[in-house]
Amino acid sequence: MILLGSLVNGVTIIIGSLLGAVLRNISEQMKDTVTKGIGLGVLVLGIQMAFKTSSFIVILISLCLGAMVGEGIGIEDKMNEFGLKLEKRYAKPGSNFADGFVTALLIFLIGSMGIIGAIESGVANNHQTLFTKAVMDGFMSIMLTATLGVGVLFSAVPVFLYQGTIAVFASVLMRYIPKELLDLLMGEISAIGGLMIFAIGLNIMSITKIRVSNYLPAILILIGIITVKFYL
Repeated sequence: MILLGSLVNGVTIIIGSLLGAVLRNISEQMKDTVTKGIGLGVLVLGIQMAFKTSSFIVILISLCLGAMVGEGIGIEDKMNEFGLKLEKRYAKPGSNFADGFVTALLIFLIGSMGIIGAIESGVANNHQTLFTKAVMDGFMSIMLTATLGVGVLFSAVPVFLYQGTIAVFASVLMRYIPKELLDLLMGEISAIGGLMIFAIGLNIMSITKIRVSNYLPAILILIGIITVKFYL
């Protein structure tokens, strides 16, 4: 079953979010300490991923161009608007539903594990990477929900759709992509995703407020640049 890994990942986020909602009464000090711990882990993960690049200049160009596209489109604003619409329908007035939804969505979507795991599911029906990611996301969703609210739960749907779509397309398209190009793309996608993960860690730690969503087009731009360079 190609979508098994994506489905399990989505279910663990839902379960973790429900547990987090039950644990909302834990002290603010504990929430803050654990959340900062998650932030530290995210920072380290981002650094590890970022060092996988073999062409930092291409990463930088892709980030700058992606930021221009993202700001022009207003990706983060649209994501927040979508979260606020869900908030009006499902959350109590004055809650931070949108923050929970957007923060969880970025943490669960960006990174090499989701992409590589989905490709493994589609190409080889191997779900081990997504199962590992599911465990990580499940625990993280507990604290995110306890801290940011039930908006985290709704991130399970786009996570399933995102990874599931990659898995389905991978089952067809990856047969026609040279292994050398695929390996190169995975390394660079991991690197640029690592920089975004690092930015998310800074946001979680309340060190700064980076509009990370607006960097997402950089991933597509990076894929285009690497592919053109490969065939030239």
